[in-house]
Amino acid sequence: MTAPRIDIDLGKIEHNTRVLVDRLALTGIGVTGVTKATLGSPGVGAAMLRGGAVGLADSHIENLARLSRLDPAPVARTLIRSPMLSQADLVVRDATCSLNTELSVLSELNRAASRRHVLHDVVLMVELGDLREGIAVRQVPDVVRHVLRCSSLRLVGLGANLACQSGVVPTSRNMGVLTELVGRIEGDYAVELTTVSGGNSANLRWASQALDTGRINDLRLGESILLGLDPLDRTPIEGLHQDGFVASIEVIEVANKPAQPWGQRAQSAYGAAQVRGGSVTVRQAILAIGRQDTDPAGLTPPEGITILGSSSDHLVVDLGDHPAVVGDELQFGLNYGALNRAMASPFVTRTEIR
Repeated sequence: MTAPRIDIDLGKIEHNTRVLVDRLALTGIGVTGVTKATLGSPGVGAAMLRGGAVGLADSHIENLARLSRLDPAPVARTLIRSPMLSQADLVVRDATCSLNTELSVLSELNRAASRRHVLHDVVLMVELGDLREGIAVRQVPDVVRHVLRCSSLRLVGLGANLACQSGVVPTSRNMGVLTELVGRIEGDYAVELTTVSGGNSANLRWASQALDTGRINDLRLGESILLGLDPLDRTPIEGLHQDGFVASIEVIEVANKPAQPWGQRAQSAYGAAQVRGGSVTVRQAILAIGRQDTDPAGLTPPEGITILGSSSDHLVVDLGDHPAVVGDELQFGLNYGALNRAMASPFVTRTEIR
């Protein structure tokens, strides 16, 4: 098979989804599966739906267009990055719902939906401290009034995002702010907010420990389903698979080489020269992947192999006692960043195992 390659075990993705869906169901929270790290893979999306996800979400409208061609198409397809003003027509065509913060974008979505004679669902994102997207709590009523005046938009809920930008941890306190705001908006404007999207995979620990999850009834889960990890500290989540994605990379050179470079040194291809350990010789291998195609710092090599460095299209490792020869494939684990970049690379193939 062609390498470099990401081998995707769809059965493990389905299993991880089902376990999380069942656990969160005990708290009244549903799961929206996030496919953005897989470039909107229809196979991965279908596995999430089989596992019980109530809908799919992605940060790129192009990926949602791909997911819309699933048979049957997901009932709910949510754009989780604030829509680009220039893509409003695509958003109302390929997404059933979008997360929003900007009045000008909401107005354009309304016009685009009106032209297409559709009703587009809107969730307003609230700033709870992580300082990425979000409307200040005190300004939410103004935006609610704006949406309610838009005949082709339907306000379905409020949402928040934590931990992605500043690492702010979801807690009963900040989730309580969102719950309280939902109640105020419903009371003041006589609306029913059916979606209260509390956050992402970083919310799982809060959801499992909270005595009361309030009005939160949806979490947008990507990393926890795909990699079986808690994003707060990247520890494995009990009962989940961490190897649903494996990178298979081909060896293109093997040689005994000095442990340390020699000669006058300056910057390397990516800035500061990489530091290598050891003082004698190493059995060094070069693999056919680099920073253009993945994040080498996010790769976990096979036991006994050490990553020495990387450039745009080479990964250099110390094989130790591993018997690999030219033409062999070595299997690496991936973290979220490495997976994200590898799935987006046109030079990395993908194989789905059903």
